[in-house]
Amino acid sequence: MDEINKIKENLKKIRFNIKDTCSRTGRDVGSVRLLIASKYADVEQIKNLYMLGLREFGENRAEDMAKKSEAIEKDAVWHFIGHLQSNKIKRVVPVAECIHSVDSINTISAIDSYCKKINKIQKILIEVNLSGEDTKYGLMANDVNNFFKDALKYNNIEINGLMTMAPFTEDTEAIRKVFKNLRLIKEDLESDNRNLKLKELSMGMSNDYVTAIEEGSTIIRIGSAVFR
Repeated sequence: MDEINKIKENLKKIRFNIKDTCSRTGRDVGSVRLLIASKYADVEQIKNLYMLGLREFGENRAEDMAKKSEAIEKDAVWHFIGHLQSNKIKRVVPVAECIHSVDSINTISAIDSYCKKINKIQKILIEVNLSGEDTKYGLMANDVNNFFKDALKYNNIEINGLMTMAPFTEDTEAIRKVFKNLRLIKEDLESDNRNLKLKELSMGMSNDYVTAIEEGSTIIRIGSAVFR
């Protein structure tokens, strides 16, 4: 089987799982966006995905996002899903529709400052570390409320939701707990601030996206399940 046909089959399985999970949980299938995590994909692979109708791609590295976005048609939508260093903001902000991995007021301030210069409102998601793993970035759950009080002060930032990563484990219930807790944090934030509408929950990757959809994910970040 050549690569394009392999990708077609993989996408067919993923889309079936999305549709089936939404049907079981009473969700509209259109409420779940498939974001291709293209960290390990080269330009030709992304072009193949574009040809197959995919339009949303997520990159972990600023340099790779800049290079790949220049090579793909302009209607492709790019998300930055890796840890954002302050010195990469000037490369990421002009390209990224949304930055999924913000967990620092200093980073928000720097993004806001650069956005003022280029007249842009940058969509972001706040990353929350609910697995407790030291290897993962993100706010601790207890810090989220105070963080939002400061983050909402910036005029060139639009906070669209939350993002998290589950622990790498085969324990489905441990994974489910992380996703459920992110959804509950979102609901608590909206309850405490009636003017706050967090549209997105970016959670779920190749090995756990079905559980993420069951718990309310609106963006699933799928990489290896597309290409393997």
